[in-house]
Amino acid sequence: MADVRENARVKSVLDDPSTLAIVNVYAKAFLDAAGAQAGEQIEEFTSFVTDVLDANPEFRTILISGVANRDEQIQLIDRVVGPYGSEFFTNYLRVLANHERLDLLPQILEATQFEFEKRHGQQRVQVVSVSPLDDAALGRVREKIASAFSFDPIIENVTDPKLLGGLVIRVNNTVYDGSLRSRLNQLAKRMQQGSLHEIQSGRDRFSHPEGD
Repeated sequence: MADVRENARVKSVLDDPSTLAIVNVYAKAFLDAAGAQAGEQIEEFTSFVTDVLDANPEFRTILISGVANRDEQIQLIDRVVGPYGSEFFTNYLRVLANHERLDLLPQILEATQFEFEKRHGQQRVQVVSVSPLDDAALGRVREKIASAFSFDPIIENVTDPKLLGGLVIRVNNTVYDGSLRSRLNQLAKRMQQGSLHEIQSGRDRFSHPEGD
């Protein structure tokens, strides 16, 4: 585990408190209604956002960007989603349309995923490394994190060649920085502080020579 701890904000579409409060309501309602089928329903939710909305920008604009009014949105849902989606998910989209919340669909998905993981004792942990970690290395990192925290970590490995070496681990809004670059920066600061101390000591000896 890294040896330096510092607070750091994690940028997210859920950083806005008012948006967070709204999407959390719909995320919890989704999971409560889905019950034991929550995992499968989240997969359908994710597929709809990534495979349908993200892959079809024009449809995305019409459905969730305010171009269509509420009745038109519901008609689109019935015509496009209804024949292929589950009854549960289709009805959920209708509810969002009725409450004019379809514009928050991606944020609600993100909040739903986080809430689902939380309910199952899981938590996402971002592990930053110089190059992608192999399965063995990821397994060792996961074991160390699991032993240090009271949750089952879901590892998200991202790369940053600026690290030089070592790892940076982000848990919630806290960063544990064990990268080589961080250690070099710490060493440089200590050396600088040592040099300043020596300079100050020399000045004191010069100002107050022995024997005066």
